[in-house]
Amino acid sequence: MQPIKIATVQFENKSGDKAYNLSVIKQLTAKAAAEGANVIAFHECSVTGYSFARHLTRDQLFDVCEVIPDGPSVKELTAYAAEYNMAILAGLFERDAAGDIYKAYICVDKSGLVAKHRKLHPFINPHIKPGDSYTVFNLLGWACGILICYDNNIIENVRATALLGADILFMPHVTMCTPSTRPGAGFVDAGLWKDKEANKEILRQKFTGLKGRAWLMKWLPARAYDNALYAIFSNPIGMDDDQLKNGCSMILDPYGDIIAECVSLDNEIAIAEISADALTKAGGHRYRKARRPQLYAGIIGQPHQSEQKVVWLTTEE
Repeated sequence: MQPIKIATVQFENKSGDKAYNLSVIKQLTAKAAAEGANVIAFHECSVTGYSFARHLTRDQLFDVCEVIPDGPSVKELTAYAAEYNMAILAGLFERDAAGDIYKAYICVDKSGLVAKHRKLHPFINPHIKPGDSYTVFNLLGWACGILICYDNNIIENVRATALLGADILFMPHVTMCTPSTRPGAGFVDAGLWKDKEANKEILRQKFTGLKGRAWLMKWLPARAYDNALYAIFSNPIGMDDDQLKNGCSMILDPYGDIIAECVSLDNEIAIAEISADALTKAGGHRYRKARRPQLYAGIIGQPHQSEQKVVWLTTEE
């Protein structure tokens, strides 16, 4: 496998405004191409916006959705990929021929759709159906996988995608700065964003603390290290509907080290060149080869005693 350069992105999307979001995607794709990137990855629902969907009826959400690959947004992204000779990964709401709704994340190149993943664990709106399969595909000679946001919190999903051959895992999110039972979690006051320059030190403190990046560091490096893969984490910055997000898009290598990261309060890209050497040198490669699945296959495959319902809170702290 030849080294490739991957860009991960943070940007402030507008809810339901595909034209605006696509214009920013094009602008940042052009910037990444000028800096030598071969691939660029945007966040979950980067084409459509995300958190606003929790308020939508089924009919309203259906109107936001597009068919894949024949919808206008996929065609637009494909045009950008052709213009800048880039592979582009971005997210949107999908409807299929049966009228079912999914949360999708796609990869396109100049020839069109390369891969599509449907989120396995959606919860933003009860009308969204869960996907039922893992996604591994070839991109520029590399085996790649996709898991969307909450998919990555279930560690079996990451291990399964790695065992299916993925050496790069794209991990689009809309996360952090939301309530949770973990200590230190919660919303960040959206009022701070109205004058982000004056409040930049407070915002950085909030964004890098336990409401944001410090929580990410409790688990994200482990996903890369334990599975000996490159983790491409993408997350929005700024307002997503009425919730403030902290960006921190980053690329981690198979050692679990951050090799590129967005650190500003603005739309930003971070680029890293990845090579195959680390895939077999990292500890996770040895751990995977040392597995004894006969010991635990029957345990891991057991159903849960009960299902946990994920609930989004919308009240400010």
